[in-house]
Amino acid sequence: MLIEYTDYDVILKNISSFDLEQTLDCGQCFRWKKISDNTYSGAAYGKFLKISQSDDTIIFHNCSKSDFENVWFSYFDLGTDYDSIKEKLAKIHPVLIEAEKYAPGIRILKQEPWEALCSFIISQNNNIPRIKGIIKRLCESFGNQIADGEYSFPSAERLCTYTVDDFAHLRSGFRAKYIVDACQKVSCGEVDLAKAEKMSVGDAREELIKIKGVGPKVADCTMLYGMGKKECFPMDVWMKRAMKILFPELTPESFGENAGIAQQYIFHYSRMHPELFEK
Repeated sequence: MLIEYTDYDVILKNISSFDLEQTLDCGQCFRWKKISDNTYSGAAYGKFLKISQSDDTIIFHNCSKSDFENVWFSYFDLGTDYDSIKEKLAKIHPVLIEAEKYAPGIRILKQEPWEALCSFIISQNNNIPRIKGIIKRLCESFGNQIADGEYSFPSAERLCTYTVDDFAHLRSGFRAKYIVDACQKVSCGEVDLAKAEKMSVGDAREELIKIKGVGPKVADCTMLYGMGKKECFPMDVWMKRAMKILFPELTPESFGENAGIAQQYIFHYSRMHPELFEK
């Protein structure tokens, strides 16, 4: 991978195992929107970004060197050798080879822990368009404007004084009470996300499930997508079905230290191929 800094943009050339559409539309994040072919806009860490791709070249538009190095390099996991990881995972099971080939450009995003936690609380028993709508309304109502039509994700401290009734317009349903509990416990330090990020997976999971409505699946999603714990293997309905039918002889531990990357390939492949689970 070659990195070129211009007066306005940052350009990545000769990059492998990175596809914007596969990465941003595979169900791991909810803040990005496709604005034209191979071009997306979104926000993370209080920063707005327009990003586009043409083959193995990716352009970070109007992006400073500082923002690229301090935010987006880590966010898009550009320091990880996905080619090597895929080679190792491919040896585990032939179906995993098919899942990798279906979306070889998926990367695991390193989102803000608080945003990841809230997002996956909202994701429970929900579909992606509705999740995106709820999060969009949350940011527009309580975040700070960082670009035309784009807002930052509001902090727990910003939200902690609000009630379920205050969140009614978000149309988040039963999840509102869980958002309130998360805001209160994180803002007062009862649940410390910074400490959880440094804990073992087991200890961090116990920390996160102190929040009402957060079970192992939401906790594992928070750790995988918000804390960089790639050994996590979130198990939702799709993954339980995939493990039972496609990988009956394996367990999440079978995929090793990069189980979370394997999980994302399997999750996306399974969701896009429901016929695999038809009786």
